[in-house]
Amino acid sequence: METKNIYFISGIDTDAGKSYCTAWYARELMQRDLRVITQKFIQTGNTGHSEDIDLHRRLTGTGYLPEDKEGLTMPEIFSYPCSPHLAARIDKRPIDFEKIERATRELSHRYDTVLVEGAGGLMVPLTEDFLTIDYIAEKQYPLIFVTSGKLGSINHTLLSFEAIKNRGIALDTVLYNLYPTVEDKTIQEDTMKYIKQYLSKHFPGTKFEVVPEIV
Repeated sequence: METKNIYFISGIDTDAGKSYCTAWYARELMQRDLRVITQKFIQTGNTGHSEDIDLHRRLTGTGYLPEDKEGLTMPEIFSYPCSPHLAARIDKRPIDFEKIERATRELSHRYDTVLVEGAGGLMVPLTEDFLTIDYIAEKQYPLIFVTSGKLGSINHTLLSFEAIKNRGIALDTVLYNLYPTVEDKTIQEDTMKYIKQYLSKHFPGTKFEVVPEIV
């Protein structure tokens, strides 16, 4: 599968702000005259629609797209709000990875860039023995990684970087999420400085983008 225009977006954990950052990054790319679409490859906690795609469309200002109505941007939806492996078990049906791949491929034919948002963090299980990071490595998608300045994020971020390097995944961009706004920026500012220094040493080709609150 050709992957040159498909990017996977993951983060340090469920609350990293992936959906917000995915929408922000899509909007940034659109402003560079690129045709961009986002996909939530597996959505849990919903029925018949993806709340993350709802957020993407609202923040990018595109409204619903034909591909949303076709189901290409939300190919797998499970009802229980949990990790995909458990959500699939609760709904009594396996994740259809071929369906996801067909949808992603079709989007890549129609758009300049496809941003595929994951579910939770890198090590979230999709099946009993297949993790999100395994999926990214298998598809050879370049990774856009979301982190933030909240307490504990340095540890989570560096552990993720080690896993990324061990799997041979291309770390394209790190999105440093400033949303939601905090009054005391001591930890946030130091964490940003530390992660940027770490990237310059261990991932010198990786881009670093600061994600502000969308206004």
